[in-house]
Amino acid sequence: MQSLPIYSRLWTQVKQFPGLLSRGSDHAPEKSGMAAAALISGGIGAVMMMIIHHISDTNKDFEQILHKTIGAWMPGAVNADPMWGNIGSYAGKETVMLVGWLGSWALLHFALRDRQVIPRTMLFWMISLYAIATAMSWHPLFPYLPLQ
Repeated sequence: MQSLPIYSRLWTQVKQFPGLLSRGSDHAPEKSGMAAAALISGGIGAVMMMIIHHISDTNKDFEQILHKTIGAWMPGAVNADPMWGNIGSYAGKETVMLVGWLGSWALLHFALRDRQVIPRTMLFWMISLYAIATAMSWHPLFPYLPLQ
């Protein structure tokens, strides 16, 4: 084996890795609710960000609130120097997403912690929420929301 190139030796070791996973854990978790909470909450945060994005696109006063108040804590959100610019209301949108993600994670964690969630249900909600958030990022799907 020493005569083989380094990449061949490395690949031989990498191929053995899935075997470690197939043995499983000695102390596997009995409930999947906490994992479901973690996975689903990311989708909830993404949908919340897209809702806030559409609201800020239709209401410039709300966009200023996102920019100057809610997102002001984020470095680079407000910068007086034109050379460096600023990220504008995106900081507020990200803040809302962060609060939505962590808040929904906490709520779902306590609601689902002692339950066994069916993987199909978990994946359905996770994929559906991310698909909804992705669809909401395309403005042609929402002709009733003016962009001016």
